[in-house]
Amino acid sequence: MDTIELQRVARIENDNWWYRERRDVLTAELLRFSMPGTAVDIGCASGAACRLLAEHGWHATGIDLSPDAVSLARAHGTEAYEGDARYLPLPPSEYDLALALDVLEHIEDDARAAAEIARVLRPGGVALVSVPCDMALWSAHDVAVGRVRRYTRRALTELVEGAGLVLEGLWSRGVLLRPLLRRFRHRTARREDLAPLHPLANEALRLSAALERRLPLGGCPGTRLFARARRPG
Repeated sequence: MDTIELQRVARIENDNWWYRERRDVLTAELLRFSMPGTAVDIGCASGAACRLLAEHGWHATGIDLSPDAVSLARAHGTEAYEGDARYLPLPPSEYDLALALDVLEHIEDDARAAAEIARVLRPGGVALVSVPCDMALWSAHDVAVGRVRRYTRRALTELVEGAGLVLEGLWSRGVLLRPLLRRFRHRTARREDLAPLHPLANEALRLSAALERRLPLGGCPGTRLFARARRPG
C-alpha cells in the first residue's frame, strides 16, 4: 500500500466490519494460550494487530515491506521494522505466535514466506494465517489490490504443511456474504476495502459476521480462509 492507502486503513479500521471481525478472530485465538508471549505480525500495515496483542499482554513486533507502513506503525506506538516476508530480519525460533493476515496472497513465492514463518517460531509456537479463498471468486478487484492468487483449502493446507508446520485448524469466514461479494466484486475494480461504508451497511455486515461466528459454517465455502498451525517440538 502507498501512504494514502495506509492512512485510509488507519482511519477506518477501528470501525470497519471486516477489520473488527479480524480482531475478533485474533482475540479468540489468544484465549488458546495459557499466558502472553512474544509475537510477530508479518505485513503489519498500521500496526493494529500489534496494538491488540499488546493490550492482551503480548510483546509484539511488526514487519512490513513498506517503509511508509513501518513509519505509520511506529507513529502509533508499535515496534516495527522494514522487511520482506520471504527474508524476515528476525532470529530463528524466537516467537510464540506469528501472524500473516491477508499477506501470502500478495507474494509470488508464498512457499518461501511460509518457511520463514516456521523458521521464526519457537518449537510449539503457533502461526495464524488468513487468505482469500477460491479462484472462482477471482475478479478485477483482486488485481486492483495486488493479489496473485486465491487459495483452496487443499492449497493452503499444502502450503502450511510444506513449511514443516502441523495444521491444527482450517475454517472459512464470509460464508453468508459470499453470494453478495461475488456479485459485487465482479462489477467493480476499485479498492472498496478502503472506502468508508455507510453506517447502516457497516452495521449490517458486522451483524452478519457476528451471526456467522455462532453458526457451524466454518467448513462451508466462504470468501476467506483462516489456518492455525503449530511448529513441532
